[in-house]
Parts: sequence; structure tokens; C-alpha cells
Amino acid sequence: MSKKGILVVISGFSGAGKGTVMKGLMERYPDYALSISATTRSPRKGEQEGIHYFFKTEPEFEQMIENREFIEYARYVDHFYGTPKRYVEEQLETGKDVILEIELQGALEVKRKHPETLLLFVTPPDAKELVKRLKGRGTESDEQIRHRLARAVEESKCMEQYDYIVVNDDIDTCVTHIHEMIQVQHDASIHQKEFISGIREELKEEF
Repeated sequence: MSKKGILVVISGFSGAGKGTVMKGLMERYPDYALSISATTRSPRKGEQEGIHYFFKTEPEFEQMIENREFIEYARYVDHFYGTPKRYVEEQLETGKDVILEIELQGALEVKRKHPETLLLFVTPPDAKELVKRLKGRGTESDEQIRHRLARAVEESKCMEQYDYIVVNDDIDTCVTHIHEMIQVQHDASIHQKEFISGIREELKEEF
């Protein structure tokens, strides 16, 4: 019987460097499967359809909701984001650990439906660095940046619900720590399932 993979959710404040972390993780450890989210926001410079996101219109996204094609979906800063179900399930069945980069609301929904999911929250070392990174992107107005900082204040109230907080101060160190956390969770999950299955069979034989 093949061993199933586990779900790993990586979230964090907007501007925390999640995209850079994800890129480093996939380049260094290509055996992971990265789930591609669908979104109704417009592509940023350099983003490509089917690689970074599946870009959808609101009517298209709403039709996918109606068809129950998402593991989770949420509205964030005036746009929808969702995790398509089929790809994730196929990868888990092959034994691959699937990484989802999604926001807090969606992450907690995945954890509710799949309690074994590993939740990781990426943050810069302090608030000043977060502001610096948001301004450094050069993709948003001052008003949008204020909106994202206000959102970060709300998100910080739920950080305790994540399994681990990962400080993204040095990208290489951050990527290494995340990989180590995933491997520990993967191995623990497999050993627990094998133990439960084994002891059930032994008990049946005894009784």
C-alpha cells in the first residue's frame, strides 16, 4: 500500500517574503508538489498563468465554488483565492507532500477539514522590516500598503493557531527550517498511521 503525502500550508503577512521562500523551497527540494491557487486578482509583473496562479474572472471563480472544485477558498483584499481540489488529491495519493501557499482564513479551513495538516506562518523579524518590504515591492499605493498592514494586525491575533512560526530573516536559513519541519511532520504522520494500523490488526488476532 502506497504511503500518502501530507498537506503543508504556508501563510504569512503580505510582504513577509512567502513567494521567495516558496521559490527557494521548490528549487532546493523538487520532490515537493506545489499547489497552484486560483485567484481573481490581476497578474503581477512576471507572473504566468498555470505557473504562479490560475487567473480567473469573478464569474468563473463563482462557478468553481458552485461546482465544489476547491479544498478551500477565501476573499482577501477584494479578491478571491482558492485551492483547486483535484491536483492536490492526486499528488497526495502518489505519496508527495503538497505545499499550499494560502492566507489565514483558508489555512484554518484546511486545518478544520484535514486536522493532520501542518500549518507554518512566515513573518519578517519585526514590523519595521515588514513595512520596508511592502514599500520595496513597488506594486501598491500607500493606501493599499496601509490596508495590508491593517490586515496584518488582524492576522497577528491568530498566529497561535499555527503549528510553527518561521522568521524569514535569512532566506536560506528559513527554507532549511521549513524543510526540516515538513520532514518531521511527514515521518511522524506515517509512523503514527502504521502504528495504529498494526496494533488494530494485532488486537483482532488476540481477540
